[in-house]
Amino acid sequence: LAIMTETPCVFVDVQRGGPSTGLPTLPGQADMMQARWGSHGDYEIIALCPDSPQECFDLTIEAFNFAEEYRVPVMFMMDECIGHMSERVSIPEPEKIKIVPRKYASLPPGEYKMYKPGKNLVPEMVKAGDGYNIHITGLTHDERGYPVITPECQDELVSRLVNKIRNNEEKIRMIHKDLKDDDEIVVISYGISSRVVTLAIDKARSEGLKVGHLRLIVVWPFPEQVIREIAGKAKALIVVEMNMGQAFREVERCAGGKAPVYLIPHAGGTVHDPMKVYDKIKEAVK
Repeated sequence: LAIMTETPCVFVDVQRGGPSTGLPTLPGQADMMQARWGSHGDYEIIALCPDSPQECFDLTIEAFNFAEEYRVPVMFMMDECIGHMSERVSIPEPEKIKIVPRKYASLPPGEYKMYKPGKNLVPEMVKAGDGYNIHITGLTHDERGYPVITPECQDELVSRLVNKIRNNEEKIRMIHKDLKDDDEIVVISYGISSRVVTLAIDKARSEGLKVGHLRLIVVWPFPEQVIREIAGKAKALIVVEMNMGQAFREVERCAGGKAPVYLIPHAGGTVHDPMKVYDKIKEAVK
């Protein structure tokens, strides 16, 4: 409903091990595909994965900024470890925090249309009490917000809902690269898993292995072009996540056979053993 009505909002998911109640107090990362495809219909959303309490603060602000800028629900995908972690957090002065203002109507009542696309395919909004008559529905609708139940209207509307995110993926993209041009192995991770793999990468590098790290901060929309470029240079990619392979499938798809993609699966409950990551790096080098 929030996607169809283009309502800016942020949902926080502190992931645990499932299905069902599963491991209610232990970590997991198995909600990633639910975040991406948890509803019916075609759409695109934005999902961020912090790896520290500091990023919980910083990225929450980014999440609300994305929600406002693109009029879209944003998923904030923590995990139990991050959710219960205690670390020092630096909070800047309010005036130093970047806030994306809501885009309000530039046209007067009578000319304004609730879902007429503006810059980046995103419609402007209105303030309650300012004299605008608007209609909001979960049904397929035209630029006025009135239901128009036709395939033609559905195609036009859904294409815009999808493309306002896809077309702006480079602007939305947030990744951290610890890569060199001659890295043979690239480890890909997100969330708490990223803190674990650095231990394995440091050990491998100390032994002369050429290993890089790509941390996904924004997981959805997926940084497809970045993965393609890395796959074209690397000998192998290794995906580390606390599930049985969710982002892994996206990495494999984007790699397109240019480089083998290995998964280190983990159904949750604990973080990965860094030595298993190190062993997979050694295996991939051979």
